[in-house]
Amino acid sequence: MNRWSFADIPDQTGRTALVTGANTGIGLETARMLALKGARVVLACRNLDKGRAALELIQSEERPRGGATIAALDLSDLGSVADFAATFAASHERLDLLIANAGIMVPPLGRTRQGFELQLGTNHLGHFALVGRLLPLVLRTAGARVVVVSSTAQNFGRIDRSDLNWERRPYRPWAAYGQSKLANQLFALELHRRLSATGSRVRVTSAHPGYTATDLQRTSLARLFNPIFGMKPPDGALPTLRAATDPSAASGSYWGPRGLFELSGPPAPARISARALDPSTAAWLWEESEKLTGVSFGLAPTAA
Repeated sequence: MNRWSFADIPDQTGRTALVTGANTGIGLETARMLALKGARVVLACRNLDKGRAALELIQSEERPRGGATIAALDLSDLGSVADFAATFAASHERLDLLIANAGIMVPPLGRTRQGFELQLGTNHLGHFALVGRLLPLVLRTAGARVVVVSSTAQNFGRIDRSDLNWERRPYRPWAAYGQSKLANQLFALELHRRLSATGSRVRVTSAHPGYTATDLQRTSLARLFNPIFGMKPPDGALPTLRAATDPSAASGSYWGPRGLFELSGPPAPARISARALDPSTAAWLWEESEKLTGVSFGLAPTAA
């Protein structure tokens, strides 16, 4: 079996890519490699100081053929999402790759600007609103893709319809993280279904990085095992890049490392959890997400 690598990424000259959370980890590596392949990359970052450092790193490469810029985006604030999307749409004629990469992992209980549980609000609802606001631009771009970065945590995630934002039950950070990453996968698959039903040629794919040593684990005990088990960020970014650029990556496909338990190795088709394949949960979450964010995609639900 061939080992898919950076060399397999097709030329991206003339394409525009938006990568959220591109200031560090797999987001930075995703942006860096796309720029090396010729894409014009926008690094959408909450922390602009870290974003500028990432931009300098990308620009210091000897071979980057594309360009890179940074822009402020706080996914935990729907006002920031709306402002970012409006500015982006007004200043760009195309959006070939919308890569929903940013995320937070197992912090203490916190709330977004609008009062949502912090992990669900940042990892899912912020990206849901961003994609919804930028979808008209994506739809006008031939060959465009939306890529949602999920996690193997979707395998233990559960969507609690009675208390989605942890307002009544005792807070469990890992369970909240699993719910947010399951929500990512449900969103990707539902967006794929709804767009396909309209005849759209936009591809919606998803990916996970396996066990990759990044700043994402800075608030959990997982950081202690990073030096032993974690892949380096350039390797952890490859599933995202394959989902974003491989001509054979079909809409609705999911990519991750092909090694034992999908923890490490080159990117290959990954296992989607049974809960993520439940169309009734996906439809409920979609409607609830539109209500909570105030962002409507204008896409009708598909028959279960």
